[in-house]
Amino acid sequence: EGKEIFHFPDFDANSDAETLYNAMKGFGSNKEAILDLITSRSNAQRQEIRSAYKSLYGKDLIDDLKYELTGKFERLIVSLMRPPAYHDAKEIKDAIKGTGTNEKCLIEVLASRTNQQIHGLVEAYKDAYGRDIEGDVIGDTSGHFKKMLIVLLQGTREEDDVVSEDLVVEDAQELYAAGEERWGTDEAKFIMILGNRSVTHLQLVFDEYEKIAEKSIEESIKSELSGDFERLMLAVVQCIRSVPMFFAKCLYKSMKGLGTDDNRLIRIMISRSEIDMLDIRECFRLRYEKSLHSMIQVGYKRTLLAGEFFPEAAQIAYKMWEISAMTKITLRGTIFPAANFDPASDSQALRKAMKGFGTDEDAIINIVAQRSNAQRQEIRQAFKSLLGRNLMADLKSELSKNLCRLILGLMMTPAEFDAKMMKKAMEGAGTDEHALIEILVTRSNQQIHEMNAAYEEVYKKSLEDDIKSDTSGHFLRILVSLVQGAREEGPADMDRAREDAQALADACNDDSSEMEMKFMSILCTRSFPHLRRVFQEFVRCTNKDVELIIKKEMSGDVKNAMFAIGRHHTSHEGKGLGTDDRALIRIMVSRSECDLFNIRKEFKESHEASLHEFIQGDTSGDYRKTLLMLCGGED
Repeated sequence: EGKEIFHFPDFDANSDAETLYNAMKGFGSNKEAILDLITSRSNAQRQEIRSAYKSLYGKDLIDDLKYELTGKFERLIVSLMRPPAYHDAKEIKDAIKGTGTNEKCLIEVLASRTNQQIHGLVEAYKDAYGRDIEGDVIGDTSGHFKKMLIVLLQGTREEDDVVSEDLVVEDAQELYAAGEERWGTDEAKFIMILGNRSVTHLQLVFDEYEKIAEKSIEESIKSELSGDFERLMLAVVQCIRSVPMFFAKCLYKSMKGLGTDDNRLIRIMISRSEIDMLDIRECFRLRYEKSLHSMIQVGYKRTLLAGEFFPEAAQIAYKMWEISAMTKITLRGTIFPAANFDPASDSQALRKAMKGFGTDEDAIINIVAQRSNAQRQEIRQAFKSLLGRNLMADLKSELSKNLCRLILGLMMTPAEFDAKMMKKAMEGAGTDEHALIEILVTRSNQQIHEMNAAYEEVYKKSLEDDIKSDTSGHFLRILVSLVQGAREEGPADMDRAREDAQALADACNDDSSEMEMKFMSILCTRSFPHLRRVFQEFVRCTNKDVELIIKKEMSGDVKNAMFAIGRHHTSHEGKGLGTDDRALIRIMVSRSECDLFNIRKEFKESHEASLHEFIQGDTSGDYRKTLLMLCGGED
């Protein structure tokens, strides 16, 4: 894919936010300035501008832009400001609402998105409109067209590039048999094969089909299917053959003939600008022997383009989160993906273990404790797809107490589990501050964002609001700061580490609340590798150890929070377990795939016994058995 991605150099979200604010002040907006700025930033950068705008002016940039601008120009600018998934969600919402559905839009979006983009769209739709996209689409469409849209909305097209020759021939024959070869068409076959097989696989199926049928799959679809269903299936086939070519054709159609379908043009330009716009331009030139740019210029006045419509120069890929390696030790888990994994047979086995009299706990433990979390998620999905049942609900009704907590904890996604632990820590009498601190301090930004989303999804309230109503004072501020998930990433900066260390050293002379604020502002925001340098420098310039200062000078919860952050740079929690089952479950579940092996080593050094012996002596029954499996060894 020709992803041409560029950094906008010297990007500064605050000054961009200010420029936009000023462009909207006074009489009439300075449209030129707004367009220039927004089209020369990548989507990721636009999102940063949006949050900077909110921080500086306490207003939502999109609302302000909507208020200031009008017509197509407003639509273009506001669309550019949305994250891609939210842009898709808005397009689908608009396609469904009002009289008559815009099937063209549904077809174009749902036929062309990857699994990941579909999942993003489903979540964004839920978040933006509080509704289920599947339900809305079902309510607005019918027949085979509806069924195929539902299949596409699952986002479960096979990803693998493994192609089995036999299956290629078989699929091609099935398609032929379902259409050309019989009276009346078996649409379900078309839906199943075109909706689920991988792209590479289907490209071969289409070649094979042509040999058998002596015509292309497109021609067969045109003669066998009809209406919106036919148009959707053709779009799916075109996207399988080449997504850029599919969009080149859509763009051509949106500009040909009388008048331009602006909404469609804007939608495509925006949703593809950072994915494959260069490839689309190439396809356009090949197919229509003219450049896309010249065709847009003819259809549009210069003002909308303001020189250049393609924000390519400003593209940036979301950086893969680089979770800073805490220490030089390679972190190792104790649980690894199972070989020859088959979610379908695991589902059947789990169902069998829970049917009839008495539950077969062993069978459940053997499956759950010996699969990776990603595999467990596939089992959950398979259980639902094959049996139409909710695995979590079934387990909950069959297991009891700690075993139940542990198994359910293992079956949740890490984000769901963290959200649940945060909720539990705030429920009931007295808050479990240790749990709140431990989770917020040891998670990466991405994990914190995912936890926030999961919390909102399950409890219909934001985690930040719950923290605010459950804690107070400096401790509240620390937690709120951490729950933003905005800790810097990246390596230590030596000069700044010296300044930070000096600032901490100076703070030691302030009164304690001043000092707490200073410590907090550095400890909650700097990257972990950077903090390690800060602590080294701190020792050099004060001859004191950070941990001792925190112990001596600070109070209660604030002390614990700061201490946990300080500790996180040198070692992992494994200390002071006593049997608090909740804490034990929390650590075993959330660390089993990242660093439980290291925690085990450390536990052994700081306690007389190994973690294995500790579990052996302090727990019992199936609960003990599962914990020992997770522990993965004796040391």
